[in-house]
Amino acid sequence: MTREVTHEAQGPAILDESDTGDDGKIYVCRCGLSDSKPLCDGSHNATADEADGAVYKYANDDADGERREIDEIAYGEE
Repeated sequence: MTREVTHEAQGPAILDESDTGDDGKIYVCRCGLSDSKPLCDGSHNATADEADGAVYKYANDDADGERREIDEIAYGEE
C-alpha cells in the first residue's frame, strides 16, 4: 500500500517529554494522515484494508476523506 501525502511543514518538529504517551513512548506518524503530525493519532487505522501494491489518495490527506486508488503520481515542473 502506498499513499500520496501532501506535506506543508517547512522545518523540523522538535519533540520533548510532553509528546510522550502514557507508556512513555513517542509515536511518530508514518502514514501521513495524522492531524497531529509528526505524532501519530491513530489515523492509520483507516488504511487497514488497503491492498499491497496499490497507490491511494485520501481527499485532503484526511483519514476520514474519500479514498481512491490512483494509477500513478505525476510530478509537475517546479
